[in-house]
Amino acid sequence: MKLATLDVGTNTVLMLVAERDSSGAIQTIADFARITRLGRGVDSSGRLDPDAAAQTLAAIVEFAQKARQLGAEKIVGVATAALRDVSDGAEFIAQVKARAGLDLEIIAGDTEAQLSWLAVTKGLQLDPAAKLLIVDIGGGSTELVRAEPDRPIELVSLQIGSVRLTERFVHHDPPEAHEAMDLRLAVNETLQRLDWDFRPDLMVGIAGTVTTVCAIVLGLTAYDPQVVHGHRLSQDEVIATIAKLGAVPLVARKQLPGLEPGGADVIFAGAAILERIMSHFHMNEVVVSDQGLRWGLFWRTLDTLSTAPT
Repeated sequence: MKLATLDVGTNTVLMLVAERDSSGAIQTIADFARITRLGRGVDSSGRLDPDAAAQTLAAIVEFAQKARQLGAEKIVGVATAALRDVSDGAEFIAQVKARAGLDLEIIAGDTEAQLSWLAVTKGLQLDPAAKLLIVDIGGGSTELVRAEPDRPIELVSLQIGSVRLTERFVHHDPPEAHEAMDLRLAVNETLQRLDWDFRPDLMVGIAGTVTTVCAIVLGLTAYDPQVVHGHRLSQDEVIATIAKLGAVPLVARKQLPGLEPGGADVIFAGAAILERIMSHFHMNEVVVSDQGLRWGLFWRTLDTLSTAPT
């Protein structure tokens, strides 16, 4: 069957339309993305910004319509940190139901992390014996997944994200040195409170921050998921990208190859979060996955449908 999965994030709305063919192979039919910044101002106000909510709702309605036109028999949607953290999330969910005909599920951070793990383990050829750290840097939160052989998966959702930390610490264009330092210190303090005695063999990064840093490093004039997916990004390359992003004002940053202009104002913070996580866990490189939460949701839904009673 053709299945559509929707990921409504703090920064971006994503929808995958795919199907499993008779041989069991997965065929991608469409992959939609739009930066709508649903989490704008949420960290300070605790409520959705009306303009951002309207743009996000319009994207959801449009994507749902396109998915149905492509023959999607089922559409499953989840929302993450932006709607978890606001007092008017239920109102937005009701609007999605009324306008798009979708039941949007607000998932907890641990569920988000579980879906990330599912996306990575299904989407990459990894050593099953490796101690694995999966990192999903979103706009409002960052999810870490610790997966080791012969022990339960550990999941944590941290209240650090590219939009949240940009709004909290970056008030000049380009960021001033003390702002960059305060941002790094905030990430360090959050990671130090993480009670994990863990030295991973492999780190995998998913979602827009990591794929964008990768696209910048590769100088992609047009984003190519096949080039990005599975690429190994070094810590030195991440550090060099942070320096490049922090050296120019927003108008120039938007012109950098590989950088989606709509995310240019928050990518500096996102890249800093990535680098601090790599440093904390002593990782010299990160494997980039283009298949994020929407893919984990796809796999979870397929499994649910295959085991449902007929």
